[in-house]
Amino acid sequence: MNNEAAEMIHHVLLLLILILGLGMLFGRLAGLMKLPDVALFLIAGMIVGQGLHWVSETSSSFTNQFILTIGSTLILFDGGRNIRLAGLKKVWLTVTLLSVPGVLITCSVVALSAHWLLGIPMIYAVLLGAIVSSTDPATLIPVFKQVRIRTKVRETVESESAFNDATGSILTFSVLAVITGSQGFSLAGSLEDFARTALGGIAAGAAIGLVMAFITGHLRLGWLRDYAAIALVVTALGAYWVGDALHVSGFMATFTAGLIWGNADIFKLDLNDKLKEMTHFSENMTIIMRMLIFILLGSQVNLRIIAANLWPSLAVIAVFILIARPLTVLACTLPDRKAGWKRGEILFMFWVRETGVIPAALSGMAAGLGVKYADVIASVTFLAVLLTILLQASTTAYAARMLGIEEKDEG
Repeated sequence: MNNEAAEMIHHVLLLLILILGLGMLFGRLAGLMKLPDVALFLIAGMIVGQGLHWVSETSSSFTNQFILTIGSTLILFDGGRNIRLAGLKKVWLTVTLLSVPGVLITCSVVALSAHWLLGIPMIYAVLLGAIVSSTDPATLIPVFKQVRIRTKVRETVESESAFNDATGSILTFSVLAVITGSQGFSLAGSLEDFARTALGGIAAGAAIGLVMAFITGHLRLGWLRDYAAIALVVTALGAYWVGDALHVSGFMATFTAGLIWGNADIFKLDLNDKLKEMTHFSENMTIIMRMLIFILLGSQVNLRIIAANLWPSLAVIAVFILIARPLTVLACTLPDRKAGWKRGEILFMFWVRETGVIPAALSGMAAGLGVKYADVIASVTFLAVLLTILLQASTTAYAARMLGIEEKDEG
């Protein structure tokens, strides 16, 4: 092994040891303080990055991009796996509207406010809107394990957060393609490319997911059954790789594959005896990826850029939380008469929309491509993640109680 390779291995190992060690420490602090762990991970990253200069991984480095891609893929797969299609029968229209038109509404409102308040060109404002337009299953699902709310609301918000991550990713890469010049802009062409990318990703993910679920979960032909947790990872990464190789959405592919694994019983496949093993494995895997993504993001935050654009950025985030989200929820719930949404449920969905892993990863990927205004976009994304998690995730239980949608345990 030559010296350069040895130095690279030592660098990556030290980076992983430092980040995971910090992740455990600050995760423990988050539990004691009853705060979402990702908020403390961001702060940990700022301390060891801008503060102590122990972590200096650039957003364009291979290590950073590899972690962001792998982490986003595994988290999206797990988000899809946690959705139960049977629970969406009554609210499928709302979830569909929130996951596609809802993302476009949020993106549009944020883009207009960013263009006006931050003074960045519209195409880069649209990129910012696309990056922050999705919600975060990695934050919401742990919160809803602690806060019992009406099943209909919980399943809707969790499903939205998983579906719209894939939509937000496709939208982001479509805008990046225009910015980097790999495709020209036309409304019809962009819509066609969006549909092709999304549908192609769904098809690729469905094919990989079905094949891998069959050879793992079939009672007689499931020869990978003893390796269910490993097969889960191979499915997630394989679906992303196939989607990306076919120039469709790898993120939509891995999400679709996760959806199939989470609903394997629909296809007469039985993974129930492996459910505890896979759940334990995927939960730990997701926590590790959250640590890596958020501590790296925090370490790369440019405090000078944040300070220079602090008030306009906070104004954009205020529009994001107080205008874009309510408009999105109203536009997507009011047409769904079958769901029978009540006032308190709608108001609750106004407030619960944490920004998290996928926006953080997409922001890092945009920075890695050297996109103009990437530093401004990254600083606004960082503030959006930090503020929505600190303000909204930490007050979810209070909001549910005040709006009358909290469910009490019997006895």
